[in-house]
Amino acid sequence: MKVTHLGGPTALVEVAGWRILTDPTFDPPGRRYTFGWGTASRKVAGPALPATDLGDIDVVLLSHDHHADNLDDAGRAVLPSAGAVVTTKSGARRLGAENVRGLLPWASTVLEAPGKPSLNVTATPCRHGPPLSRPIVGDVVGFALTWEGGPDGQFWMTGDTVLYPEVRAVPERIDVDTMLLHLGAVQFGITGPLRYSMTGEEGIRLIELAQPRIAVPVHFEGWSHFHEPQDHLRATFDAASDDVRSRVRWLEPGVPTDLA
Repeated sequence: MKVTHLGGPTALVEVAGWRILTDPTFDPPGRRYTFGWGTASRKVAGPALPATDLGDIDVVLLSHDHHADNLDDAGRAVLPSAGAVVTTKSGARRLGAENVRGLLPWASTVLEAPGKPSLNVTATPCRHGPPLSRPIVGDVVGFALTWEGGPDGQFWMTGDTVLYPEVRAVPERIDVDTMLLHLGAVQFGITGPLRYSMTGEEGIRLIELAQPRIAVPVHFEGWSHFHEPQDHLRATFDAASDDVRSRVRWLEPGVPTDLA
């Protein structure tokens, strides 16, 4: 498995001949984006590589389509050329394209391509905010992947979520080999102390539960609504147990990294 972190939640994952892009965000920095209900954020850093440098994409794993820090305009332009886009049920209705598949949590789809092993994609639960926030923040999912000849455990992209019981229970249902861990402690001034994604401390607790071989932090830089940047997160993880520290892999943006 090779992973290239491109910035924010966006990563290129290459496994068994599949080229998988997560939450495409390729707009340049500077623009302010509104997220609804008075919330907004400014993009403060661009991608490590432009979308045009990536080549063909077989699959886009889109945790949700309605927030620009997970799908911005340049990222949206990538979707039509992808072999398949897997996202939420509501997102699939909004996108309305033939190559888009929508999943509810714990539903699965199988992707096929010539010369590649079948790729099984299962949506995992997320709650992108405090209790009772789903009607406001919308549907979000993570993804668990398996393929013939792959590791014993699964690749798990957590998606944008806080740490709540349904996410804590994911490791009870799947064995995790590699985790793409969405962090950032997202907050907005208008909603005060309420958070919409995991903190580093919560990420540590999830690693302790899931026991992945490797955990790759993403979704913590590049936008003004992220409140735990990399230096803060590194200090948090450096203070964790030896077991947790041994599992965390920080990726240099734009550099393909072999996680085998």
